[in-house]
Amino acid sequence: MQTHYNILAGGEVGRIAALSDGLFAIAATILVLDFHTPEPTDIHSEAQLLSALAASAPRLLPWLLSLLTLGIFWLGQQTQLSQLARSNRDLSWLHFIFLGVVTVLPFSTRLLGDFLTYRTAFLIYWVNILLLGASLYAAWSYAEGAKLLREEADGDVSRAVKQRIVMAQSLYAIGVLAGLVNVTLGITLILLIQLNYAIGPRLPFLSRL
Repeated sequence: MQTHYNILAGGEVGRIAALSDGLFAIAATILVLDFHTPEPTDIHSEAQLLSALAASAPRLLPWLLSLLTLGIFWLGQQTQLSQLARSNRDLSWLHFIFLGVVTVLPFSTRLLGDFLTYRTAFLIYWVNILLLGASLYAAWSYAEGAKLLREEADGDVSRAVKQRIVMAQSLYAIGVLAGLVNVTLGITLILLIQLNYAIGPRLPFLSRL
């Protein structure tokens, strides 16, 4: 009976996609909760309001970075799910692990926002991105090995999916190496990498990255 249950469990791809949409939406919402409006009792002039808003400006960079991260990895997972002929229990758990890593992103973003110039906060943020890529790669590799992909997803499509993840993580690694020298430089490079993956496909000279 247990074996029969394991065969039946996790077979519906649509349920994974639905859970993914919900968790990504929640994570994106939590990101913006780090922004707080100034206390009205502390503001008595336009200059004070502008000064208070400027004080929260450093949080804009981690927010933008993480919003792009969520968008890129949401699209990556949805692309994988669209190429599945079916799912199974093990693949569902792999995608659940990926989504678990997604839920950590608001924490690593807040840490980076609070300690923007600290290497430790930057490295923890990068590890979050690394685990996102690794878990997504593991899910695709398992689906390919378990013959869960659509027929048209074999060959060039599968290689393209793997190559994109490996290339992105390699670029992020360059960003983290730069961050070990200068955290601001590392964050800037990773942000540029994220922007590339968000808009690069529209630019011929970046479309292969």
